[in-house]
Amino acid sequence: MICIGIDVAKDKHDCFIISSEGEVLSDVFTIPNSMEGFHCLLGKIRASMTAQDSIKVGLEATGHYSYNILRFLLDTGLPTYVLNPLHTNLYRKSLSLRKTKTDRVDAKTIAAMLMSDVDLKPYTDTAYHNEELKSLTRYRFDKVRERATLKQSVSRLVCILFPELEELVPTLHMSSVYALLDEFPGAKQIAGAHLTHLKTLLHNASKGHYGRDTAISIRDAARTSIGSVMSAKSLELRHTIRRIRALDAEIADIESAIESMMDQLHAPITTIPGIGTRMGAMILAEVGDFSRFDSPDKVLAYAGLSPSTYQSGQLTSGYAHMEKRGSRYLRFALYNAAKYVCHWEPTFAAYLAKKRAEGKHYNVAISHAAKKLVRLIFALEKSGQPYRLAA
Repeated sequence: MICIGIDVAKDKHDCFIISSEGEVLSDVFTIPNSMEGFHCLLGKIRASMTAQDSIKVGLEATGHYSYNILRFLLDTGLPTYVLNPLHTNLYRKSLSLRKTKTDRVDAKTIAAMLMSDVDLKPYTDTAYHNEELKSLTRYRFDKVRERATLKQSVSRLVCILFPELEELVPTLHMSSVYALLDEFPGAKQIAGAHLTHLKTLLHNASKGHYGRDTAISIRDAARTSIGSVMSAKSLELRHTIRRIRALDAEIADIESAIESMMDQLHAPITTIPGIGTRMGAMILAEVGDFSRFDSPDKVLAYAGLSPSTYQSGQLTSGYAHMEKRGSRYLRFALYNAAKYVCHWEPTFAAYLAKKRAEGKHYNVAISHAAKKLVRLIFALEKSGQPYRLAA
């Protein structure tokens, strides 16, 4: 067995080649992050092996820096292993008491891990192509979070400029209210608006839902409003609303791309009541290739949903906290999916009620449901069969 450890960086990669007998076949060498560098690495690997040798190539999961070299390794047919940086960090510390971390040391550490850990699963082409879906779902996650922050700003600005408006509409975050505030960003501007224009604006923006009565009530409230007259805040409100609209269009584009990719996957996860395309896509994207995991418990550990364990001598921890050391995106998706599944699926609803009856806090009960959901998703993805409600 020949093991190759690669420490990935932006402009260069440090590599180390060692045999399973501990013989250093090629001490740490550096290659540029280019096609010439990749072929140099391939030449070094081929020069170090014989026809009878098997190979393991390992590198850390370093985000976008590793995409290109990972694609090259997969295309050349080399068995490649992507390691968790937390795992390699702990392994490096276990090798020496000295506080030493360099790219050369990391390359050697990765090679040593490949030799010692027989349970590592090779990175598959399926997992690599799944990175595109992961990129989209994470991009959407960040855009939605950015939009939520802007919506909070809208609420804050309306509270300053026209606080009475919130009592007159179901929510501030609807197209008709945004259209109103974009043109009249404050109580003073609305109070001076012509009623016919105000009515037409609301009628068109709400697709006929709001008419003359709503326009009158909003204008009357604006005329007696305690809202401040601040041109700077009005300008900020206008710009914030326009940024939200732009984000709405971007999120719609991202969701369309996600749906197209999910249509090609035909994943059974979306047959579970309560899990839609977007949430299902996020779970699949973060887990990647289910063949990498031997059991649902390993998926739970990967998500950081496993309970932590502490026992020493006669002391045993009485309250097991969630580890929260895995993918935060996967943990978010599973936790929120469990809420919806518990609402729409009778078996999960009964399970949640049972945990609540045991005296567990709602969030704790949902975390139990999330673990149950992981076991179900794991079984469906392994079998490829759609979910069927129990008779």
